Amino acid sequence: MRIDLHAHSDVSDGTASPAELVRAAARADLDVLALTDHDTTAGWDEALRAGEEVEIRVVPGIEISTRYDGVGVHLLAYLPDALDPALQAELARIVAGREDRVPGMLARLRDLGIPATAEALAEATGPAVAPGRPHVADLLVRLGVVADRDQAFAEYLAEGGPAFVDRYAADLGAAIALVRAAGGVPVLAHPWGRGSRRVLGRDAIAGLAAGGLAGLEVDHLDHDPEQRRELRGIADDLGMVVTGSSDHHGTGKVGHDLGCETTAPAMWERIQELAGRAPAGPAETPAGEVAR
Repeated sequence: MRIDLHAHSDVSDGTASPAELVRAAARADLDVLALTDHDTTAGWDEALRAGEEVEIRVVPGIEISTRYDGVGVHLLAYLPDALDPALQAELARIVAGREDRVPGMLARLRDLGIPATAEALAEATGPAVAPGRPHVADLLVRLGVVADRDQAFAEYLAEGGPAFVDRYAADLGAAIALVRAAGGVPVLAHPWGRGSRRVLGRDAIAGLAAGGLAGLEVDHLDHDPEQRRELRGIADDLGMVVTGSSDHHGTGKVGHDLGCETTAPAMWERIQELAGRAPAGPAETPAGEVAR
């Protein structure tokens, strides 16, 4: 069984629709795929319907933007109740923070002589519910300012860059509690990638585990072999779930092909057990109608 528990559609910052993403996962010989768009559940229904059509199990998930000790950290939430009011209220607040920062970034780019207008961004963003820096990066690519998203972040959009604007993100501990209260399973995404290692040491992870954190995404392209060994040791010592995922974004992130990193079936079973669900068939049914 091949299981990929971290992928994005164009509802956030991927480049394929939820249905297209699921069909691509089937072509990649995956049996299980988690849709984990940033800060939104809006793609779940479409992905689940596609999963039934191509006989692949779709796992409803979210990648939540959080902050811990002043550093941005991403939290994966698997199988939460889509209608949980507290969780949806926090997601709405995070998305509003994303939306509020975008005009500021565009204004800073225009100050630099780049014709970054809201209208041009809308063309680059498409159906995204949670617009953010990746979409501004795509606009810079479309305008011919940079070659790809990586260059856009390196030269303009990374923290401290000339077009960077900060935004609201949930407190990590509070987000873990919200996911748990909604019946979901919280797992840290790429915990030692993108600068978060400096605040997510062994003691910090142990404290988060005591507060309900269930697992670590260990096998991720942001982690080298030594980091994976250390993270797996921490997870084993704390009795946590260990996952592996592609973090697929379509053409928006080079090299993160679906299924390039996978999760062991035994770990997927543990996630289901933690969510109070027995292992099931190809398609997962959401807990109620997906909130938009």
